This record gives sequence, C-alpha cells and structure tokens, in this order.
Amino acid sequence: MPKVKKVPLRMCIGCQEMKPKRELTRVVRTPEDTVEIDPTGKKSGRGAYICPDAECLQKAIKGKRLERSLECKVSPELVDTLKQGMVK
Repeated sequence: MPKVKKVPLRMCIGCQEMKPKRELTRVVRTPEDTVEIDPTGKKSGRGAYICPDAECLQKAIKGKRLERSLECKVSPELVDTLKQGMVK
C-alpha cells in the first residue's frame, strides 16, 4: 500500500476557509517589525495566510483580521502593496 502524503492546510483570514498551504499567500511580520509578502513561506516571523483574491483581502482588512493576526498596525501603503502583489 503506497504512503499517502499529508497536505498541510491553513485558514484564510479573509474567507475563513481551510485550504492547502500552497494555494494561499503568506503575509509575515518579521522580527524587525516590517510586514511583507512571503512568497517562499519560509521567512521567520509571525505569519497570516490570505487567498490571492482581492475580495478576501478586503474582508481581512475591513474586519481588522490582518492586524489581529500579525499583532501590529497595518499601514495604508502596505495594503496597496498587498493588493498589487496578490490579485491574479
């Protein structure tokens, strides 16, 4: 019987759905207190996962879920950067 590989799941902070980690975009607050997009998913720091969809990003920002997950304030400039970097 072949071994079945386990797929890691993460919750999108926008739509609150569990999805495979590879389908989501990771936003990380680094130890230097900068917030940025983590394309590799391996940067150290506190991370949050969001679907690469503008609607999920809006929900996360409107409900202050992104700020709560990263435990820091999110600047409007960062929101613009996230919108440009995430929307398909």
